[in-house]
Amino acid sequence: MREVSILSVMIAFLITAVTAPFVIPFLRRLKCGQTVREDGPSTHLKKSGTPTMGGVLILLSVVVTTLLFLEAYPKTAPILFLTLGFGIVGLLDDYIKVVCKSSDGLSPLQKMLGQLAVTGIFAYYLMYYTDVSFAMKVPFMAGKYIDFGVWNLPLLFFIVLGTVNGTNFTDGLDGLAGSVTEIVAVFFTVVAVGTESGIEPITCAVAGALMGFLLFNVHPATVFMGDTGSLALGGFVVASAYMLQMPLYIAIVGFVYLVEVASVIVQVAYYKVSGGRRILKMAPLHHHFELCGWSETRIVAVFSILTAIMCLIGLFAMT
Repeated sequence: MREVSILSVMIAFLITAVTAPFVIPFLRRLKCGQTVREDGPSTHLKKSGTPTMGGVLILLSVVVTTLLFLEAYPKTAPILFLTLGFGIVGLLDDYIKVVCKSSDGLSPLQKMLGQLAVTGIFAYYLMYYTDVSFAMKVPFMAGKYIDFGVWNLPLLFFIVLGTVNGTNFTDGLDGLAGSVTEIVAVFFTVVAVGTESGIEPITCAVAGALMGFLLFNVHPATVFMGDTGSLALGGFVVASAYMLQMPLYIAIVGFVYLVEVASVIVQVAYYKVSGGRRILKMAPLHHHFELCGWSETRIVAVFSILTAIMCLIGLFAMT
């Protein structure tokens, strides 16, 4: 088991690290440059033209690595599906942004329909083709599970879509989504190995792929993951949680995702009810700190440290 985990990390890391120097110039030649939001922080204007869709590197690495061990570890299949499924939705969104030179991408309806379809297939597979129970482990109550009965399916859709879009909102600074999700992937790896759940090849693959990707994505980034990467990572996080019966733990280990999506909801709601006033200088939350004078590297460091602390709390919550 330990050998498989180490191999998965190494293979995924090498695939990303070796292919990136070839893929990034290819994306640049295709003019797959990022279109920076006009209403975003002015400091981001210099990032315009930086190759995006770099999430294909993460997807390639994770898919290849996981497939190598899929026969011996079939429980990785639903996680791989949700990761790849949301990655494809993100890829379509990025493609439209690049080709149309627009920061909008897929319409909100198109994106939501794609996400609902992927989530629905995942739920169906989970119910009829796995022995994974919908009963969820309760944090800080060892051995305690809670089953929401008829609410299991609606709750699954809520948790999946919330986590995926929270991860998407986190992808706004160089290395932010990658660094935070790297730590979350390590958390799930520790749990997977410790419980012998059989999903460690893909949790290790994501950890390795992100280590390779961050070589090129830390500030100043030479490539962005785009929605291809951020939506795929969100799919990975929530699928891993469900396979481990730990969706409730996402609020702990994925605290940064939760805060980021909550900051957007609160900002928009307050703007509408207050007649145009704002609570934050800009949403998501990381942009607020930017406008408060924090550097990108400082925000990434603080959010990563916070995630590491929350993951330690998550491990403690299992005992």
